[in-house]
Amino acid sequence: MDKEDLRIDTSTMQLTVDILDIPRSCVIVICEGKVKLRELPPHGEYKIVTHQGKVKRMRREEGEEF
Repeated sequence: MDKEDLRIDTSTMQLTVDILDIPRSCVIVICEGKVKLRELPPHGEYKIVTHQGKVKRMRREEGEEF
């Protein structure tokens, strides 16, 4: 599933996600009627930065074990 494929049905205000179509390890963020799905890195962090109760930025930081 492409990360732009998630949409909220405005007639029912529901989000339906088929778990077979999304990455095995991911995060879904909903803010002000917008939905974003991002796959989590195998090693690292995914930071969600908020400002005044709204998602401002999503940042992926990858690393590897030494």
